[in-house]
Amino acid sequence: MASEQMADGSGGRDSGGNDPMARPLDAIDRDILHMLQKDGRASIRSVAERVHVSRANAYARINRLIDDGVIRGFGARVNHERAGQGASAYVTLKIVQNSWRTVRDQLRRMPEASHIALVSGDFDVLILVHTEDNRALRELVLTKLQAIPEVLSTRTLLVFEEEDLGPEHP
Repeated sequence: MASEQMADGSGGRDSGGNDPMARPLDAIDRDILHMLQKDGRASIRSVAERVHVSRANAYARINRLIDDGVIRGFGARVNHERAGQGASAYVTLKIVQNSWRTVRDQLRRMPEASHIALVSGDFDVLILVHTEDNRALRELVLTKLQAIPEVLSTRTLLVFEEEDLGPEHP
């Protein structure tokens, strides 16, 4: 199931969630989503048993959720500090008007970026980055991000401590 997904998790479709043909979710779909958020490695059998449907029904529902772009992919939640990425920061960017797609495409190619968002307010883009240390973070901001021609300015907010709340959060 997960191996059929493309590397970007989009399943070959626009992952923007703008598909007007996406079908509404029922209680069983929401239960499946919650279960897969808690354990993306759950077997079809365990999903089916938990939501009280047949394995064929569970498999069909999961595939529909993938095809509709509701499930964008499967992955692991990483402890970045233990993975050798001891410095984390939110970096805000002000960008040239109407350059979001160009900037987004360049940011997607940066392995340090784990979340990219177009936002409203005093800046245009918010990026969560993880680097080995503060020296690598400095290099990322000063030589990679500020080198993007459409980036007008950056601001870096160091993360002192973080916690992934995940789907178990009430």
